[in-house]
Amino acid sequence: MERRGRYARDGRPGQRSPHRTAAHRAAHLQPAPLRQSGTRTAREPRMNRPATTATLRSAKVRGAVRVAVSQGVRGLSLRTPAGRWTGLDTDIARAVAAAALEDAEAIDWVPVRATDRLRTLESGRADLTVCNLTWTMGREATGAVLFAGITCYDGEGFLVRAADGLADPADLAGRRLAVHNGCTTVVNLESWYGPLGLEVEPVGFDDPADALAAYACGDCAAYVLDRTALAGARACLPRPQDHRILPVSISREPMAAAVHEADPHWFRLVRWVLQLLVAAEHEGPEAAARLAGPHGPSAGLDEKWADRVLSAVGTYGDVYERNLGAASGLDVPRGVNELWTAGGLHYAVPLH
Repeated sequence: MERRGRYARDGRPGQRSPHRTAAHRAAHLQPAPLRQSGTRTAREPRMNRPATTATLRSAKVRGAVRVAVSQGVRGLSLRTPAGRWTGLDTDIARAVAAAALEDAEAIDWVPVRATDRLRTLESGRADLTVCNLTWTMGREATGAVLFAGITCYDGEGFLVRAADGLADPADLAGRRLAVHNGCTTVVNLESWYGPLGLEVEPVGFDDPADALAAYACGDCAAYVLDRTALAGARACLPRPQDHRILPVSISREPMAAAVHEADPHWFRLVRWVLQLLVAAEHEGPEAAARLAGPHGPSAGLDEKWADRVLSAVGTYGDVYERNLGAASGLDVPRGVNELWTAGGLHYAVPLH
């Protein structure tokens, strides 16, 4: 068979040059010498990033990271009677504060309506938004925000009364449904019911407490929200056992942490805090901290940042279990929020 692309010096195809001896070929195939660990080649210059970022500098001067959270969703962000904020979203915020300010409690909490979650960030009144906020292309493309990473994979669901005997969202056709203003819920309802030739009547509320109250008193036949948030809402009712969450999800809701697009260095810091939590569950806290710590100075942090984060909130698995798992009283199965090794969607990005 003719070997195309190989030419001898006389121009005839298929023959190797007689001047290329076996020794020449062996030398040509020798691999390049491996560089020693810790050295860099000319093609891999060291990045001289600023020691800090505008957002980080301001937070250090203020002594706190300003964090936009919900007005109260159990399991995600809810203020206790003692004044402490609890939930998965708030623990993510504590992880960022531990990394950035060496104090997981150095946070100014900014409770906002769903309609104001991104406005508060864009206007500069918050440094970070962790507020059961779904990452969508529309939000990132049209707003001055960047989503730093997914905190919880979720989907829109329905909280209904067990006594009503509802088995499927289609059973709610023609009924009034309590929803939050400023969320993706109305669009999701139209996308799900429209192709079926069915309609529902969304009734919007700015405050989660008002939406739950409208459902609880019977004004609305169901409460529509992300399923993890519905688990918290159900637990707040006088008799949670009288209510159930339908086993159907009508949308994809990847909840994510968001920052302002003007500070890419702060974006990078928040992103790697999130990645550390997932990697620590996979690698083990000590191994993850050992790998991630040395990169701190390039992100405006010290080399102990990862140790502080994991000491403050634990791994992603710890955060989930404490706020949404059996230990929380909500007992929301991890499902797609498991690591990829357990069939979930959380994949640990390498830290080395």
